[in-house]
Amino acid sequence: MTSELGVEGFIHIILNLLCLGIAWWALQAFRFDLFVKNPKSTQAALLKVLAAIALGHLLARFFIDYFGAVRFLPYLF
Repeated sequence: MTSELGVEGFIHIILNLLCLGIAWWALQAFRFDLFVKNPKSTQAALLKVLAAIALGHLLARFFIDYFGAVRFLPYLF
């Protein structure tokens, strides 16, 4: 039981990091210079990092919830 929780935690960490990377990559196509005063500033870079973390977390949470729901489908029938 404990090892299963450890593996599940490890999968969650890897999935979160993977989704963070995907969100960062996707945000590279977004033109932040249209929405911030100084796009080269530290604040603009921090905004991009925070947006990537937020989007990555939402994406990872979606997949974690989806796979959690799929695990319960055999109990439907």
